[in-house]
Amino acid sequence: MIPCCCSLTLSSASISKFISDQPYLTMLDKHCTTMRDLRKIHASLIKTGLSNDTIAASRILTFCASPAGDMNYAYLVFTHIQNPNIFIWNTIIRGFSQSSTPQKALFLFIEMLMSSHVEPQRLTYPSLFKAYTQLGLAHEGAQLHGRIIKLGLENDPFIRNSILHMYSNGGFLSEARRLFDEDIESDVVAWNSMIIGLAKCGEIHESRRLFDKIPSRNAVSWNTMISGCVRNGMFMEALELFSKMQEENIEPSEFTMVSLLNACARLGALKQGEWAHDYIKKKDFELNIIVITAIIDMYCKCGSIEKALQTFEATPKRGLSCWNSMIFGLAINGCEEEAIHLFSKLQSKNLKPDYVTFLGVLTACNHSGMVDKASSYFSLMTNTYKIKPSAKHYNCMVDVLCRAGLIEEAEELIRSMPVNPDAIIWGSLLSACRNSGNIEIAKRAAKHVIELDPNDSCGHLLMSNVYAASSHFEEAMEERLSMKEKHIEKEPGCSLIEVDGEVHEFVSGGRLHNRAPEIYSLLNELRLALQGME
Repeated sequence: MIPCCCSLTLSSASISKFISDQPYLTMLDKHCTTMRDLRKIHASLIKTGLSNDTIAASRILTFCASPAGDMNYAYLVFTHIQNPNIFIWNTIIRGFSQSSTPQKALFLFIEMLMSSHVEPQRLTYPSLFKAYTQLGLAHEGAQLHGRIIKLGLENDPFIRNSILHMYSNGGFLSEARRLFDEDIESDVVAWNSMIIGLAKCGEIHESRRLFDKIPSRNAVSWNTMISGCVRNGMFMEALELFSKMQEENIEPSEFTMVSLLNACARLGALKQGEWAHDYIKKKDFELNIIVITAIIDMYCKCGSIEKALQTFEATPKRGLSCWNSMIFGLAINGCEEEAIHLFSKLQSKNLKPDYVTFLGVLTACNHSGMVDKASSYFSLMTNTYKIKPSAKHYNCMVDVLCRAGLIEEAEELIRSMPVNPDAIIWGSLLSACRNSGNIEIAKRAAKHVIELDPNDSCGHLLMSNVYAASSHFEEAMEERLSMKEKHIEKEPGCSLIEVDGEVHEFVSGGRLHNRAPEIYSLLNELRLALQGME
């Protein structure tokens, strides 16, 4: 028997009246807003002998599958239904496919196939492919695709789109593209699935080509393309797309604004980031943890630590990601003591720090050269909170040792790492050798950097700088010549500056800016003026 909850907003008398008159469907549809209400109504249905009514059961399962529902309760209800019909099966499978345990949808499908009472039909399959998508099991989902072909259901638009989404989301682009190209009348859902799949796999230019060709774009199309650009480091393109989205009067969602804020953060575009924040407040978007974290992160990365703190302090319910962004933001903006203090405050709130939190506090120690504190936090992370350090955590520890001139200790730490050190960690050690003049350690570090990334110029350039700093100019030149022999080119430096809300990009030695002639003319005037002052 399913337990009945007491002291609920719906009185037993009102429920009994509804049940006695048998408008229980109205009761379920219009008066059930929480799981507590649902349990009360369900208990009354059990008492009146109506709990096995198919329509009532389907309404209960449908509510349980909603955001306000409870799929564990749904399964409990389902197990008490004798000979459930296809609608009941589809409802419970669909609910689990959208839940945090989508594998249960697949187990239920197998149970359904073993049942002699009902056969799956076309509406059963989209939920199953969604479950495979959620689990990242496109390869296993291909077996179900084979069943669809045998049943002659491959041309059903709902099933086809769910298969296409599974393949594209799982990185099976050739299979997804074949399905997409076979259907000359692909709808916007299919286009969006291909666009996001290509962007997710790094095929951003092909993704943009499809986006430009799509017959009719909806809000999802724009959101998908903007987030794809941000994911692939095309931040300027993301801002341009957002401007075009506004020109076409497409209303952005919270999802769009988070992508826009992330682009502004990476570009250092404070004015545009402030505009995005004002827009969120003006449109009264839901200020959930994801949105708040994106706002704090944007202000921190744009150097406006005051506004980041204002946003943080004004947020009543701060998730751990908000704390992490604020701690890291303080650390990278020269407020190391404040970052460490905020970490202590987080602990006093009985919040459990994660690996990101410790990355922030270790960065604070790194920037301020606090070796002992860094060691203490590293020990706290590994021994007290049982968090396995990543390469990034070790990189922070190597950096703080190098900044303190403890080059030998830094190399010893790298060699004792339980994970394989990457080129970044060896590069940090190599860079530090320039100031210490330790050529022997520099040679060992450079060897690892070059082995790990042979086509990158970093190892050769840093080693050349170490030699030059120690007046070994011949060896420094040999490193440069080695780069030429291997056809390794140094990636030109790039800088960004925001003027009147517009972000301008400058590449070292480049003249592609639309006002390049004016800029170089002014620089020449300044050079001549400085020469005249000598």
